[in-house]
Amino acid sequence: MVIKISSIPCPAEFDLHLFHEGTLYEGYKIFGAHLTELEEIKGVRFLVWAPNALSVSVVGDFNGWDGSRHKMERIQHSGTWALFIPELREGDFYKYEIHTAHGEKILKADPFAFYSEKRPNTASIIYTLNKYEWQDQKWMETRKKKDIYHKPMLIYEVHLGSWRKKANGDFYSYMELVDSLLNHVIQSGFTHIEIMPIMEHPFDRSWGYQITGYFSATSRYGTPEELMYFIDQCHQRGIGVILDWVPVHFCKDAHGLGRFDGTPLYESFDPLKAERPNWGTYNFDFEKPEVRSFLLSNAMFWLDVYHVDGFRIDAVSSMIYLNHDNHVNVTLKNKNGGEENLAAIQFIKSLNEAVFQKHPGILMMAEEATAYPLVSKPTYSGGLGFNYKWNMGWANDILRYMQLDMHERQFHHDLLTFSFFYTFSENFVLPFSHDEVVYGKRSLLNKMPGNYEQKFANLRLLYGYYMTHPGKKLLFMGSEFAQFDEWKDLTELDWNLFDYESHSKFYHYLVQLNYFYKNVSCLWRLDHESDGFEWVDPNNKTQSIIVFIRKGKRKGDYCIVVCNFSDTPYNGFRIGVPSYGNYLEVFNSDDRSFGGSGQCNEQRLQAERAPFHHQPYSMEITVPSLGMTIFMKETKKRRKDVMDNGIKKMDSHVISGRAGN
Repeated sequence: MVIKISSIPCPAEFDLHLFHEGTLYEGYKIFGAHLTELEEIKGVRFLVWAPNALSVSVVGDFNGWDGSRHKMERIQHSGTWALFIPELREGDFYKYEIHTAHGEKILKADPFAFYSEKRPNTASIIYTLNKYEWQDQKWMETRKKKDIYHKPMLIYEVHLGSWRKKANGDFYSYMELVDSLLNHVIQSGFTHIEIMPIMEHPFDRSWGYQITGYFSATSRYGTPEELMYFIDQCHQRGIGVILDWVPVHFCKDAHGLGRFDGTPLYESFDPLKAERPNWGTYNFDFEKPEVRSFLLSNAMFWLDVYHVDGFRIDAVSSMIYLNHDNHVNVTLKNKNGGEENLAAIQFIKSLNEAVFQKHPGILMMAEEATAYPLVSKPTYSGGLGFNYKWNMGWANDILRYMQLDMHERQFHHDLLTFSFFYTFSENFVLPFSHDEVVYGKRSLLNKMPGNYEQKFANLRLLYGYYMTHPGKKLLFMGSEFAQFDEWKDLTELDWNLFDYESHSKFYHYLVQLNYFYKNVSCLWRLDHESDGFEWVDPNNKTQSIIVFIRKGKRKGDYCIVVCNFSDTPYNGFRIGVPSYGNYLEVFNSDDRSFGGSGQCNEQRLQAERAPFHHQPYSMEITVPSLGMTIFMKETKKRRKDVMDNGIKKMDSHVISGRAGN
């Protein structure tokens, strides 16, 4: 039995108006398949946008995939099609059978489906998302008021399919990852997990960046409720969850968004603007208000329904520039003659305004690789409206520098210091992401020059500089224990490396560094303000040493950081300090417990009334080769901490071996 359009509970005319205006923020409540009741008959209401189709039918296992049995009816002048089918149940499979103006018959998954068949199958699944009972109310309330800019942030980037695998090669489920991944993240001292895209995608090796089901949590790892449980557990245990989100392009798979009603619908009618040749995908057409409504609703969906704490927005440069990383044979121009994608820029601003209005405290992080200005500034001051931007220039410069032979570094000293000319122009995240350890780029450890011991020393130094440089932090999985091989997405991480002392000690170093960072507020309190940083000596290129101060809000709340990028140690090395008194070494990457050689400053250091480095006082220190050392003014508490075990050994009881055991 099919109930005709006249009695179907169609969406409100105002909602359709907002959809066609590009300002419908909760389209997931209207479009797609929704269990409902009509005239005391239970069933499912379907709504799909396909303005150029000749006809649309709902097909599925309930009607033998026969398009003649459940034809949808067009809602006048809206380009949408609706149908109520009685007696359908949650779990039934379905697609839309679309007859195009060119005489084709195509089968499409529902763009608004909440759940999908496990690949390689591609049907949408009727599903409700109101069954899970959340227990993260305290986290959600606190998040609204949290001052994210003046708090520590350590993000662990993870690809769920290759973090760990079962003996038979199967994936761990969302539920199982609570006991392995979440425990590891907490033990390691991270504050957030960033998950590479988990929206439904057909090809494992796209890593989720070529999506077919934007509203559908991938069935590879379990059900939507299991994902909700994972996020809920993260929140209850103090860990934020960031999702990778891909609003720039989508894959061409036949059941996906491409040429959805037989014509370019979600993509541009202009093939030069629609095609992304080097990725083999279609670009979203931000000039279409319905596409903007689709993407705005998708962002709101993950925030509203799954309680995620923010997004890392992929490939923002390719959104805001028509020709960025787009290898077409002409140079595209906007109506003003420039290369900016004006519609995409306006969409980004509208997205950020809408998100922050409804969900204060959310993280909106742009992966943006150009010099486009004010990316992380509010829209009311002319910015794009994100609150964070990945500092990809810094990552490129420092990794280029660190791969140099130690004796060559003095000739490229500016790669160390150039970032400070712009580091306070945006709210930056410093990313050592998956992009840095794939496609033959080698792992972070294997990028480092020198012999075996020097590779580890260089990597400890790199992490020390990274942790003390202004900006929030992101580290890709496997880098926490210095995986030697680059990321292999078909297998799990090399957890067997914990059996080797050098890797086990390196993990111990990373954990201690994370905890030290979180406990020393001057390393993050003024991350985005120039008052939080002061050079002591940026110019010692001959010895490849830099010295700087990180400052907190209170007077006297500071630490002095010394980084030696050469393989030569120094005794009696003089540095300028801002105040008189005793200083303590509170962290040293060359500590023997970290796998270092033990070139440490064990005794308190007395500042002398001898100006140096434009500072009123100075002191002599031991500088380890390929080492990072941090000094702080002596207080009774700090002295006790160092004497008892050293601040650098705080919370050592949390360290254990292989993750997931």
